[in-house]
Amino acid sequence: MPIARSRVTAQGQISIPSQIRKKLGAGPGAVLEWDERDDEIVVRRAGKYSSAEIHSAIFTGRAPEPKTTKELKAGIRRLMRERHARD
Repeated sequence: MPIARSRVTAQGQISIPSQIRKKLGAGPGAVLEWDERDDEIVVRRAGKYSSAEIHSAIFTGRAPEPKTTKELKAGIRRLMRERHARD
């Protein structure tokens, strides 16, 4: 059973139900990210990254090698640029 429903307008816009906005902590001006995982679309508030996401971006599936703080920061910056690049 869905927790909320929205209707798409002719212009492709939707209203986000209040209980969803509260769960996301999204208010006026908040940026939401839409992501595809398998056969689902996931919506989340931009700027929230888990340590697992940062780890997978830095180490890309191989066994972790020791990294300096400078290398870790560079990997995080690269991930942020890729995720927030404007098309």
